[in-house]
Amino acid sequence: MSSDFEGYEQDFAVLTAEITSKIARVPRLPPDEKKQMVANVEKQLEEAKELLEQMDLEVREIPPQSRAMYSNRMRSYKQEMGKLETDFKRSRIAYSDEVRNELLGDDGNSSENQRAHLLDNTERLERSSRRLEAGYQIAVETEQIGQEMLENLSHDREKIQRARERLRETDANLGKSSRVLTGMLRRIIQNRILVVILAIILVVTILMAITFSVRRH
Repeated sequence: MSSDFEGYEQDFAVLTAEITSKIARVPRLPPDEKKQMVANVEKQLEEAKELLEQMDLEVREIPPQSRAMYSNRMRSYKQEMGKLETDFKRSRIAYSDEVRNELLGDDGNSSENQRAHLLDNTERLERSSRRLEAGYQIAVETEQIGQEMLENLSHDREKIQRARERLRETDANLGKSSRVLTGMLRRIIQNRILVVILAIILVVTILMAITFSVRRH
């Protein structure tokens, strides 16, 4: 199940990186391309929200003892999603201002605006790079945790198998002991019956001897 979460996580990282890059490009595009880019970003934001919903469902299925780590990661992804939406709104506002200025023929301070946009875009790209590095680090840590869990499960499985083998050996030994005790008990009973029969025969013989002795006299 955690593998499904990690798959959604990787898709989310790739998608948010693309969205960040496109948001940074919006103010520099011609009007027609800007409109198309804005629509594209809106669609990808919806896809990112759907991925977050899928990831949230996966986290709810994770056992409570392992859920805390994934819940923390979900909070950071939701914060990242909110930051993207905020950046997109700012980009759309800037886009609307530029369209209005083009319609009104207002080109004042265009070079300063371009420099500001370039600085803003550079900061966004740096943030995107840091998010990708953080995502990669989380993936590596998750892989290490998964390997440790698999090793622990393998050791536990070997212990259980050894315990089962010991139980089988014990059952076999108990079976042998039970058969030996049953045979001994059977022989004891047979010996007692034989002793009783011999005692009866001896008593009868004595009585007959006494009887014959009395008759002779």
